[in-house]
Amino acid sequence: MFIRILKYNIFSGTKQELMNYVEKFEKVNIISGNPEVLYNGLNNPSLFLNFTGDRSVIIPDGIGTVVASKIIGKPVKEKIAGIEVMEEIIKKCEKENKGVYLLGAKDDILQGCIGNLKNKYKNLNIVGSHNGYFDLNNCEEIIKDIQQKKPYALFVAMGSPRQDNFIINNMDKLTCKIFMGVGGSFDVFSGKINRAPKWMINSGLEWLYRVSKEPWRIKRLTSIPKFLFKVIRYN
Repeated sequence: MFIRILKYNIFSGTKQELMNYVEKFEKVNIISGNPEVLYNGLNNPSLFLNFTGDRSVIIPDGIGTVVASKIIGKPVKEKIAGIEVMEEIIKKCEKENKGVYLLGAKDDILQGCIGNLKNKYKNLNIVGSHNGYFDLNNCEEIIKDIQQKKPYALFVAMGSPRQDNFIINNMDKLTCKIFMGVGGSFDVFSGKINRAPKWMINSGLEWLYRVSKEPWRIKRLTSIPKFLFKVIRYN
């Protein structure tokens, strides 16, 4: 169910198989393993230790990671987008009356995200939320709030490595079962940004759509060839 890419174990099953697999954990950190995140992890000891820990599951989120799996001759069954996993967890929480906590983004984006999720999932229990603009080293009130609300799932939308560092620092303090850094997912759920058309997603061109809408992202794409070069070199 896993393949080895560089020094990482990447989940190679389907999205549904992933949902079944994470049920086995008391606590699990689901990591959206796109090339940028994984490449940064290779150069950051704290991130690397977290990504390779026994409570972490890396999903192949990004066409670059899918290509890397083909390069090593062990293709993953499918690309698993982090935002889709987040939504699957939300569906589960609504069905089973489990709490969700949303942490990250600006206040207007966060509130838009909450409003749209409640409209779509009428029985979803969003037990708490907080924007992403705070000092990671001085956030005791936020930690206390999450502790008191006891959510099943904590979604952290602050970009990598900030969201990863928050999870690393606080996973042991919190009783949540699922911890997941979700990048710009709150922007999508709020309606500020749309996902790519289905045909682009299915064709592995979602990155192109996102760059067309947010040109500043083009600088981040340089991590893809760097990551793939490492994969080729060490394969």
